[in-house]
Amino acid sequence: MILSVTAEAFRLEEARTEKVPWRKWGPYLSERQWGTVREDYSDDGNAWDYFTHDQARSRAYHWGEDGLAGISDEHQLLCFSVALWNGKDPILKERMFGLTNSQGNHGEDVKEYYFYLDSTPTHSYMKYLYKYPQAEYPYNDLIETNQRRSRNDMEYELLDTGVFDEDRYFDVFVEYGKHAAEDLLVQISVVNSGPDPVTIHLLPSLWFRNTWTWWPGTPKPSLQQLAGKNGWKVVSASHAQLGERYLYCEGDVPLLFTENETNNERVFGIANSSLHVKDGINNYVVTGNHNAVNPEKVGTKSAAHYQLSVGAGKTATIRLRLTDLAPNSIGDPFNSFDATLQTRRGEADAFYRSITPGHAGEDEALVLRQALAGMLWSKQYFFFDVHKWLAEHGIDPLKPGGRSIRNRDWFHMVNRHVISMPDKWEYPWYAAWDLAFHTIALAAVDIDFAKEQLDLMLQEFYLHPTGQIPAYEWNFSDVNPPVHAWATIFLYRAEQLLHGKGDIEFLKRSFPKLMLNFSWWVNRKDRFGNNLFEGGFLGLDNIGVFDRSSPLPTGGSLQQADGTAWVCMFAQNMLEMAVELTAHNPSYEDMAVKFAEHFMWIAVAMNQMGPEGMWDEEDGFYYDMLRLPDGSTKRLKVRSMVGLLPLCATTIIEQWQRERVPRVSSVLQERMRCMPELRNGIHTSEPGHRGFAGRDIAALVNDDRLRRILTRVLDEKEFLSPYGVRALSRYHEDHPYIVHVDGQEYKVKYLPAESDNGMFGGNSNWRGPVWMPMNVLLIRALLQFYLYYGDNFKIECPTGSGNLMNLFEVAREISDRLVGIFLRDKSGRRPVFGGTEKFQTDPQWKDYVLFYEYFHGDNGAGLGASHQTGWTGLVAMLIEVFGRVDPQHLLNEGKPGSKASEHKAETVHAVYV
Repeated sequence: MILSVTAEAFRLEEARTEKVPWRKWGPYLSERQWGTVREDYSDDGNAWDYFTHDQARSRAYHWGEDGLAGISDEHQLLCFSVALWNGKDPILKERMFGLTNSQGNHGEDVKEYYFYLDSTPTHSYMKYLYKYPQAEYPYNDLIETNQRRSRNDMEYELLDTGVFDEDRYFDVFVEYGKHAAEDLLVQISVVNSGPDPVTIHLLPSLWFRNTWTWWPGTPKPSLQQLAGKNGWKVVSASHAQLGERYLYCEGDVPLLFTENETNNERVFGIANSSLHVKDGINNYVVTGNHNAVNPEKVGTKSAAHYQLSVGAGKTATIRLRLTDLAPNSIGDPFNSFDATLQTRRGEADAFYRSITPGHAGEDEALVLRQALAGMLWSKQYFFFDVHKWLAEHGIDPLKPGGRSIRNRDWFHMVNRHVISMPDKWEYPWYAAWDLAFHTIALAAVDIDFAKEQLDLMLQEFYLHPTGQIPAYEWNFSDVNPPVHAWATIFLYRAEQLLHGKGDIEFLKRSFPKLMLNFSWWVNRKDRFGNNLFEGGFLGLDNIGVFDRSSPLPTGGSLQQADGTAWVCMFAQNMLEMAVELTAHNPSYEDMAVKFAEHFMWIAVAMNQMGPEGMWDEEDGFYYDMLRLPDGSTKRLKVRSMVGLLPLCATTIIEQWQRERVPRVSSVLQERMRCMPELRNGIHTSEPGHRGFAGRDIAALVNDDRLRRILTRVLDEKEFLSPYGVRALSRYHEDHPYIVHVDGQEYKVKYLPAESDNGMFGGNSNWRGPVWMPMNVLLIRALLQFYLYYGDNFKIECPTGSGNLMNLFEVAREISDRLVGIFLRDKSGRRPVFGGTEKFQTDPQWKDYVLFYEYFHGDNGAGLGASHQTGWTGLVAMLIEVFGRVDPQHLLNEGKPGSKASEHKAETVHAVYV
């Protein structure tokens, strides 16, 4: 949290209270727009093959734009990015290249080295690094070599091709500093890391997203060169909605212009509608075709063409300014450039000092800052009008019939906002449950933006009329875990800590929409009405024996331990929100009673004993239950994160909360008086038997089950990795779980790295690696249990070590292991980089941290998407929380007796929620 007043904190307050548009311009371009569902107009729905990387330089996008180190306004009308040419590549480097799902041996994967080094939440200062080879970029080699490799082989990476040998590459640093909200300074520094002088073509590019082609009647904007002065050139940008903007380019540099229009001749083999097309600048620079650009110096896409000769080890720097200040009013556009940029750097330093724990080491501070920078850079403008998209495919969703097409049931959806993305290359679209975790990390730097993100998913143009929250654009109807309510109460508590009070209006507008979503779960995912939930996919890809999004090969249905636990946690979150709202409107007490009862019924159903129950008394673990067509049941005895999720359905209840909604306690007590068997399936306290500081607890597991589960969790031969908690027990390495159905074998085996099967595309693996979001939820659960038990509950950690820890210490131990993925070890190596020596030892690589999708279960190496800072950015929150919390102090806060104690208890919630 922001602990002191800084210039950046002041800008955030200006944006909040005075509506100064500090966030209007930011890193809202994608790293990849090609190959997305939005741009797919194929008959078979194969988005990757319909719009390829090879076409991207020539084909105008419909729904968004991409670029290298790019920025745009919040509606992505005017875009700026960097293009490069080393004199050898067959094309300009305008966007990131990577393999499609069918080309990569482990699914899609970006094959570039770029780093989000710095960003403040208002983007008043940003820094980006791209490493550009001086040799020809090996496009074909990467495709062909990876296609020859199997799932059991390592991926063939860009470093493996040899193009970085002898350090023959450029470090291209791009910095942005805001002189004012509408006035951006841009500095591009090119470092020649190689042994010889080399020339590079640097093309800062400015263009308009093409709206005039797809929306007839939309005025066409224009770019044109204006008369400049000695020492700089200027491009004016005129747009009916955005107004006038000007790009000032330092030096006597040629300006090139073309149109952001598709080269139909190259892509489709038909005549072009425009003389100058999207790839005109590419063709001018790379092939020398001077007719490809407009000699009149006008168009909708432009670039300044710098040709820089950079000596070995030397740096060449250019400066630009994108502003609303016209030439007749700006004077010298670069007069105060250096001083302003340096000031913004210093303000960014001060801001991050204010949120970094004082005892954090230099390396921890670096990881925290780059993690949050990656999250802030991973914002993207997302535009998708599904009804229009369906109409363009010839589909009227309100009429029966017609061909099957993805997302047909989401015709109400119109998305057009800046959204936090998991990864702007591999996942350049929002995912609902990812987004909830993003907001947890973003709360440390920009609580207002975090709340806006949660608000979006509950708006009428996102939330389905049935109450379902959209999953992701490949299939909005897929089911993500319901973590939105948890994120909502987390942000409310976080703001209490930040501003001294929570945003009650935020809770008021979220609560009824979340009730719709809860009702959707109850009505759609509890098939038999017995408070046991299916859910399906639930974001855990291949964790199960079967594909949980498809009909089971056995027939029947799957009652999921994780799905049921998620909904139980959802009920607890809604109960806590209802309690908070009751203080402002007593009628919400009825809702508190409702969700307390939902928690009780789910807990009783999940904890039933015997062959029908998910709890296995012999193993001391929860398992999915397969219900076969003949009515018989079978536990699928896979020890996975699925069986750990019941721990996460745990919430502390303070005395002041009980007093606020007294009817909740009385109703539950009356239920248990009438039905004493309920006591066997629910973990709550009773008068005279409260937890530490008089606290109560709502939890699926009692102390005995907690101890039995944690014995496995903390066993290094099972779940506990040196780098966190694995998604699957290592027990299954030598004891795979096998089921035979109709002569087909289904097997779950411990796989600490990449997946060996193609379930869900085969590019995400939940059968052994460490996943940050699930570890964070486990840590939260441990902290909740600690608030209840205090030092009265201790357990061996690791199992068998003889070392007893309380649950705060266990939580901190897991956190330390997670953070250790990114920190230098005693030998100076970062586990996240695995065996990639360039990253481990080269001074120009080793401190540029990548935040991967998930991590090797045994050695901590980064796996999956290499820039999924999104939920992996939670590492910053772990560094901050465990760097500030005094467990004994907080444990004793909030004791009964005074109004002040209520505020202190709320502070405890803000830290531990």
